[in-house]
Amino acid sequence: MTPQEIKAALGAGLLSFPVTHFDGEGQFQAESYRRHIEWLSGFEAPVLFAAGGTGEFFSLSPDEIPGIVKAAKEASGKTAIVSGCGFGSHVGTELAKSVEKAGADGILLLPHYLIDAPQEGLYQHVKKICQSVGIGVMVYNRDNSVLSVDTLKRLCDECPNLVGFKDGTGDIGLVRQITATMGDRLTYLGGMPTAELFAEAYLGAGFTTYSSAVFNFVPGLAVEFYKALRAGEREHCEKILRDFFYPFMAIRNRRKGYAVAAIKAGVRLQGFDAGKVRAPLDDLTKEEEGMLLDLIGPWKRG
Repeated sequence: MTPQEIKAALGAGLLSFPVTHFDGEGQFQAESYRRHIEWLSGFEAPVLFAAGGTGEFFSLSPDEIPGIVKAAKEASGKTAIVSGCGFGSHVGTELAKSVEKAGADGILLLPHYLIDAPQEGLYQHVKKICQSVGIGVMVYNRDNSVLSVDTLKRLCDECPNLVGFKDGTGDIGLVRQITATMGDRLTYLGGMPTAELFAEAYLGAGFTTYSSAVFNFVPGLAVEFYKALRAGEREHCEKILRDFFYPFMAIRNRRKGYAVAAIKAGVRLQGFDAGKVRAPLDDLTKEEEGMLLDLIGPWKRG
């Protein structure tokens, strides 16, 4: 896909980040992963993100990621695949090139590793990675990599293939200033954990869509909520929030890292051999998995 084509796809509907499947030895399990991608691609998500945050990008080695992207592309049909990318500028540019070669339709640039950086350093980092590839790039604004409006504008001027902005800060004032300044230059995605809890606020701030983690294991429900939100069916949205998302949030909040581990548990409960999360994350307890199973009962895969 060209950068403009992936930009259009990103804004065309609900998005998601499939978990990365591991075998009993903690190695990538391509067969189960492809089955999961194929199942998800049957729902209405125009783009899936391989090896993203929910896909445990932070626990993957750079040489594993192109193989994950390749497996996703083999199973996704017409659904576009965007790859996670990150680390420092040197590793990030090499990774961006390798996933482009593996067939990625775009990259999501996650925050760099560990250290805080000034705006000029962030500008040079994003610019270098954008200019290393021909595919479209999205930046993920969160944690130690929060771009100012001015820095983002400079990057938009310098990098034609910078086509998307994903926010994980929850700073509605900042994101509203960005959408008001950049207009339709970018596609805007909400990226808070369990994004449905914040989706209405982000929609009001000018965001087009968001990435749904729970789409991994209850894709039909995720699409139902998204459609109700876009149609302005507030009572319908609130019922789904009460019946599913708030109880899920209670499970997710029991321990750090459950924003990923609870999603992977849901995928396993739907019958996919996704394996365990890699350290430093930890899996749900048997009791917590039982709670999640009860919650997803009405949407259990046959």
